Amino acid sequence: QVQLVESGGGLVQPGGSLRLSCAASGITVSGYAMTWYRQAPGKQRELVASSTIGTRTTYADSVKGRFTISRDNAKNTVFLQMSVLKPEDTAVYYCNARGLVSGREYWGQGTQVTVSS
Repeated sequence: QVQLVESGGGLVQPGGSLRLSCAASGITVSGYAMTWYRQAPGKQRELVASSTIGTRTTYADSVKGRFTISRDNAKNTVFLQMSVLKPEDTAVYYCNARGLVSGREYWGQGTQVTVSS
């Protein structure tokens, strides 16, 4: 059974930082494209950052220079380091795994990030 478990969300003031984690079980993340998405109330889910083969990464324009996606294959975990957080970053953040060969997708349950003073 595949599980993606996100953690690290919470309430932070504008300008602050958080690090989200996505711990995977049932799959080996090195064989998957790992992506963070987010969904704010009343808005569509959007891609935040993606890590595919090797060190190739993609970021939404709104988070470039502030967020960094990384993976620790030994721990089978993917991270999202978020800095200089803004109120518009408030959303539920989801971890997604997509098989590089199979194309099968898995989702985590999400973790809430709230940026507010």
